[in-house]
Amino acid sequence: MSENLSPVERIKEKSDGLRGTIEEGLKNEISGAISEDDQALLKFHGMYQQDDRDRREERAEKKLERLYSFMIRLRLPGGFLTPQQWIATHHIAGENSTGVIKITTRQTLQLHGLIKSKIKPTIKAFSKAKLDSIATCGDINRNVICAAHPLQSPIHAQIHAYAAKISQQMMPKTRAYYEIWLDEEKLKDKKEEEDPLYQDRYLPRKFKIAIGIPPNNDIDVFGNDVGLIAILENNELKGFNIAIGGGLSTTHGNPATYARLASVIGYAPGGEKVLKAIYEIATIQRDYGNRNDRKLARLKYTVDKYGTGWFRDELNKRTGFLLEEARPFHFSERKDYYGWQQNHQGLWFYTPFVENGRILDDEKLALKSAMFDVAHTGKANFRFTGNQNVIMADIRDKDKAAIDKILYKYGIIEYTDGVSEIRKNSMACVALNTCPLALAEGQRYLPTLLDKIEPMLIKYHLLKEDIIIRMTGCPNGCARPYIAEIGLVGTSLGYYNLHLGGDHSGTRLNKIYKENLDETAILQELDSIFGAFKQEKMPGEKFGDFTLRKKYYSATA
Repeated sequence: MSENLSPVERIKEKSDGLRGTIEEGLKNEISGAISEDDQALLKFHGMYQQDDRDRREERAEKKLERLYSFMIRLRLPGGFLTPQQWIATHHIAGENSTGVIKITTRQTLQLHGLIKSKIKPTIKAFSKAKLDSIATCGDINRNVICAAHPLQSPIHAQIHAYAAKISQQMMPKTRAYYEIWLDEEKLKDKKEEEDPLYQDRYLPRKFKIAIGIPPNNDIDVFGNDVGLIAILENNELKGFNIAIGGGLSTTHGNPATYARLASVIGYAPGGEKVLKAIYEIATIQRDYGNRNDRKLARLKYTVDKYGTGWFRDELNKRTGFLLEEARPFHFSERKDYYGWQQNHQGLWFYTPFVENGRILDDEKLALKSAMFDVAHTGKANFRFTGNQNVIMADIRDKDKAAIDKILYKYGIIEYTDGVSEIRKNSMACVALNTCPLALAEGQRYLPTLLDKIEPMLIKYHLLKEDIIIRMTGCPNGCARPYIAEIGLVGTSLGYYNLHLGGDHSGTRLNKIYKENLDETAILQELDSIFGAFKQEKMPGEKFGDFTLRKKYYSATA
């Protein structure tokens, strides 16, 4: 064992297949938390330990332990739920968590606010609904995402099926999840769970895979460790271009960290060859990734250290076949298809706007009740998008009126139709009050900021302009701000770096324009830039292209 391994690497190797002392920690009723080592392992089971940061000071004054709770995230390859699974999730959220169903930027759902004693009942309830949280966090392949809307291609189902195939291929072999949470009998012979992919080390860091279908880059395919770009000819899937080394997390003040878009390294036919290529990309990262410094442990740093040429050659050796030259493709947009849409099979789909992915009932909208009623009809599946929205999907023509009636009853259609383009293109991470990494607000603040940005757009007659804006409470980039036309990255409470110049199709990173701006400064800067955009934009020019052309970025960006 290397003397320079990071502490997490040692925890993984000594974990007994990710078991650690999690079971013992659950039985400890004195604390709402589990041990630090077990917190690292719990991520592999799909959970994070958190606490209510709004109440830290109050509880510290009373000499009370922090108000600990847990977030659990489901594994939903390609983001799909049946109506029965939605009903189960609705009840589980109400009984065991805050009640809010959160759609993530990786096409899955997570629940917040589970106390320790509720974790096991939650996982058992999900298991009964044929759902699990295995490998949705941790140093492992995470939820595989895919272009969300069947409208994108007549063979969407064929492409979408790869998400489940890849997810299954990349699952860890340990039975720890089933033993700890579902009371499966413990293995007598540990050889039964030997894992040729992950071994006892797992990966140096998280690993993300996305499948895109041109021309709509709705899942930001280049922001992933591995991006697959479907190559279609005459509505037939030929195979995939493979891109490697995307990743958006950075660290303030650490120039060795950076956001990077994935590099296309070649093409593989569909079927076993592309699955083999993905598997071996992970083994290369397992063997060559940085295990000393977790801030430099993502695949993007491995690719840049050794070069794309070396990586392709190593991949060819491990797969036993040569990647072909990449095939032509083009992304022209990056959006969700709001409202009613009909696909080539005559099936209907309705996408409402879900602000920052939070499905709840509040004074503005009873979205959670509406979704529950839709699920109870049994006439719609649920598909989640990479932009934190939900599609009520696969609705037959004869059933559309019943769903429409529910949507009108709850004001969903009127609400979605009235949302501005910039708000429909907005995304924010969870941030405060639960994320331990957050430096500033995210989902709690962006809607309020947009309330102040929208009047500016009205003033300059830009309200229908298709501008993409994203916010995160820290530089880790969970809401993908570095590939937005306007990116706001938290630096401290109430302050953000303003990034500009990303393109509309997600193929170009933005750049820092100004640092550490408070709300007043953000609004002043945007007001000035919107005014210039209105006066000086070229015909058909998008906002991100305009800000790049006019050099709205710092000299050091």
